[in-house]
Amino acid sequence: MRRVSVFTLVFLTVGGFLCNTGFARTGTDRPNFVVVMVDDLGFSDFGCYGSEIETPHIDRLAANGLRFTQFYNTAKCHSSRICLLTGLYTFQAGNSAMDKAVTFAEVLREAGYFTAMAGKWHLKQEPTDRGFMRYWGHLSGATNFFTGDNTFRYNGEKWSDFKEGFYTTDANVDYAIQFIDEAIATGKPFLQYIAFNAPHYPLQAKKKDVLKYDGRYDTGWDAIRKQRFARQQKMGLFSSDVRLSDRPDYVPAWSKLTDGEKQWDADRMEAFAAMVDSVDQNMGRLIAHLKAKNVFDNTLILICSDNGACPFERTRGKEYKPWDPKSYWCYDPGWAHVGNTPFRWYKQNQHEGGIASPLIAHWPEGLKAKAGSITKQPGHLIDISATLADIAGARYPTTYAGRDITPLQGKSLLPVLQGKQRQPHDWLYFQFSNNRAIRKGDWKLVSARGGKWELYNLADDRNELNDLSAKHPQRVKELQALWHHAATEVDGAPKNLRKPAGHSLQTFPAGSMTKRQAGPKTGKSSSGKQKGKKSKSR
Repeated sequence: MRRVSVFTLVFLTVGGFLCNTGFARTGTDRPNFVVVMVDDLGFSDFGCYGSEIETPHIDRLAANGLRFTQFYNTAKCHSSRICLLTGLYTFQAGNSAMDKAVTFAEVLREAGYFTAMAGKWHLKQEPTDRGFMRYWGHLSGATNFFTGDNTFRYNGEKWSDFKEGFYTTDANVDYAIQFIDEAIATGKPFLQYIAFNAPHYPLQAKKKDVLKYDGRYDTGWDAIRKQRFARQQKMGLFSSDVRLSDRPDYVPAWSKLTDGEKQWDADRMEAFAAMVDSVDQNMGRLIAHLKAKNVFDNTLILICSDNGACPFERTRGKEYKPWDPKSYWCYDPGWAHVGNTPFRWYKQNQHEGGIASPLIAHWPEGLKAKAGSITKQPGHLIDISATLADIAGARYPTTYAGRDITPLQGKSLLPVLQGKQRQPHDWLYFQFSNNRAIRKGDWKLVSARGGKWELYNLADDRNELNDLSAKHPQRVKELQALWHHAATEVDGAPKNLRKPAGHSLQTFPAGSMTKRQAGPKTGKSSSGKQKGKKSKSR
């Protein structure tokens, strides 16, 4: 077994950022890395963050690792991947081309790591062009989970071997296991990045997984959300004095829905839960393989989400079951509001519901924080690249492949993993389209869909329920100027994304939502059973 002492790695930092002009030499005693990003998973959708969805393997990683309660993404798929891979904000890195940055695969490959990826890319070029020695997955932002699409690649070549029984979530881990075995055979430490497309729509899952949740959501989103919040408080994720945000007025009370609407919405959530369950099953397979290869203890596993739960109702093919490749189900703000418990707003928005991500860190040989502990120290996806380079002893370049490279914006999370207090970011910046926010200390200024700036003290009001902008106009002015400074001078966001915020409060979610769809007239659920009767096909 390869062993590492995180205290003997040698690197040079300035202001918390790695700044050397070359790369570190290779070594055989450094840890392995497994970085996992799930897609459109809300803050509360893992069991260890309050969910009723069964995720025992991920929950065990949390029970023996570290959970973050104030870790942030960018509220959007492609920008979160840029931040994760490069340690920079979106435009600071060169947007989807990432031509002002290096990826963590490029940094670690030059430092002697075997680098591999499986899953969703959703950026320009291909992973094998950006430091990954092995890749299997799809370049698209979403795909059919049973039949795929024409963007699937295997080490840079087109791949279309969609045999009967194919399911994208399973295949991601099939190839990750293959790549890990190849890495072990070389004797090198490895980086394995797994970008699950689940549980991003379409909500497609295997029949056995959907039937497992048959009837579990018949009580509706109001009851489920309260239950999740109660579990979060019992776990210690939130204190007893934190108040659950209200259901927004555009989401109807569950009791007001017709029987057909209740059935349809319960069925959709069953499919979503099955997709998350499948991710956990596959994480179980991966963990078992790491243990069998005797590398589990010296592997840092990080699991996060690219944005909050998605409110977009774009269903078509609802007459098909969610295990039929012809189906294309989505859920809407009713369940997205549950996914982001206890927060407000959703994917694309820079309120906590859009940007708060679960982050689980597990590393038996290197984690010094108490097993099962929870940290409230803020962090961001830009910190992941800095963390991997820090732990590996890899030096970060100023130039690469003839290009000037922007210095890291992220800061290593290693002190947090060691159970220490990290020197925090001076501020954290957020932007997608006309949604924006800036956080400095516990103060957060946020605007939804070009609406007025809202001000919150997150130390007292993490759920953003008490807008203090009228009471602290000077602080609003200062943070507004800081956001524009970060957008212009640091991120380099285009001018059309830096327009002044409006004066009216926005109350509707981002993106398009079609009219609520009623359930099937047959009175049958997705499992085919009559509503109110128990299914025998368990």
